[in-house]
Amino acid sequence: MGGKLNPKTDLPRATALVTGAAGGIGSAIVRALGEHGVTVAAVDRAEARPGVLAEKARADGLDVHAFAADVSDERAVEALLDDVERRLGGVGSLVNAAGVLRPGRAHTLSHEDWAGTFAVNATGVFLVSRAVVRRMLDARRRGAVVTVASNAAATPRTDMAAYAASKAAATMFTKCLGLEVARHGIRCNVVAPGSTETPMLASLWREPSGRTGTLEGVADEYRVGIPLGRIARPGDVADAVVYLLSDRARHITLQSLTVDGGAALGVSA
Repeated sequence: MGGKLNPKTDLPRATALVTGAAGGIGSAIVRALGEHGVTVAAVDRAEARPGVLAEKARADGLDVHAFAADVSDERAVEALLDDVERRLGGVGSLVNAAGVLRPGRAHTLSHEDWAGTFAVNATGVFLVSRAVVRRMLDARRRGAVVTVASNAAATPRTDMAAYAASKAAATMFTKCLGLEVARHGIRCNVVAPGSTETPMLASLWREPSGRTGTLEGVADEYRVGIPLGRIARPGDVADAVVYLLSDRARHITLQSLTVDGGAALGVSA
């Protein structure tokens, strides 16, 4: 990766931008990067209150700054990047962690649910990645992009057609982008979490047995459990993201790192 490395770590000094920063996984990534001495632009919708996250992080001595933006809005994304670079300098690392989940059977999904899911999970990845990478190329700056997708991108799940399809789209977009910009020293990878302790996962548990089903599997839904016998913590995903952004992964690009305790039986997108 280009630029000088932070003396505390093998991550670059350049600003890291994290979307979905107020979410369960996004906030863990923000803190992990901050704890490594990285300046972080924490981005989320205004109603998600990214400022609260940033204030708590700064109280702990982390260099985290809040930005409000809708990642599915092209003009908002371009304005966001201009603002981030004006305030914090060039972006050297991008983490696409913004995501929404609208469960439902494929044949009953509304157009609104389908379009809304893709707007954030796929189009948002496209818009933010494009804006960041264009600026990296213009500045001849090396860097890294990590998209947080899902093991559902490669494993069919009941009630998750829109989510799985959008994550599959984001995964392949990220890899195609990575192929095109590799010659410029820009690496693009994917982290694919499985079930992780977040409000999004809890929203799927309609009954008290929901946690048990996640751990042990649900035969009627053709879903195995988690071989390692535990649900991931957001920090488990954050550690994988930090690794792929770091100089330790300097020869890794176009890859998917699945963090699901074996739930997808080793199948990755």
